[in-house]
Amino acid sequence: FRHFQTTTNLILLSMAVSDLLVGLVVMPLMIVTLDSCRGTNTLLCSLFHLFSFILTSASVGNMVLISVDRYVAICYPLRYSSIKPHKVKICVSLCWICSVIYSFILLKDTFSQINFSLSCYMNCTLSINYIFAIVDGIVTFYVPLTVIIVLYSRVFVVAVTQARAMRSQVSTISSQSVSAMKSEMRAARTLGIIILFFLINSTINPIIYA
Repeated sequence: FRHFQTTTNLILLSMAVSDLLVGLVVMPLMIVTLDSCRGTNTLLCSLFHLFSFILTSASVGNMVLISVDRYVAICYPLRYSSIKPHKVKICVSLCWICSVIYSFILLKDTFSQINFSLSCYMNCTLSINYIFAIVDGIVTFYVPLTVIIVLYSRVFVVAVTQARAMRSQVSTISSQSVSAMKSEMRAARTLGIIILFFLINSTINPIIYA
């Protein structure tokens, strides 16, 4: 089991947990809030928005962590090998803690309007300050997107340079080193595709539901 506790796998596990919670928590709450006259009140509506924000923020944070992980693995392989799993666990934990705190701050107006006397809440709308909405877009989309693009651009440049170096010095590089480098590049490519689909989905969804 310890063999699988690599830095990348720990971050992927965190992302898998956030996706699983979307199916187990957010989707049922969304179904309940859509059928507004079956015990739905402002509390359930607020919980739906809260978990949506927490899990979205955590997923975006995990995407950034994966980008940093691949960047260090490709660009600084010696430093990457010295990173201990417990440090990654701390980073993942901080990602979740910050997501929870950030979501509570962002939705404080929504929670201030909870009314337990309403058993049939007809409109599960999100009450959020206009400035907070702008900040949320910057913090959870534009800044992470910029970081991911910059890091993966750097990874691509270094990967191409290293591939050329390996081809020109294939006789002097051990097969084990070549295999390790190819493995890291395949991981970077696969995770890059995952991040690309996530970003496409994050961009298209607001347009569809606008």
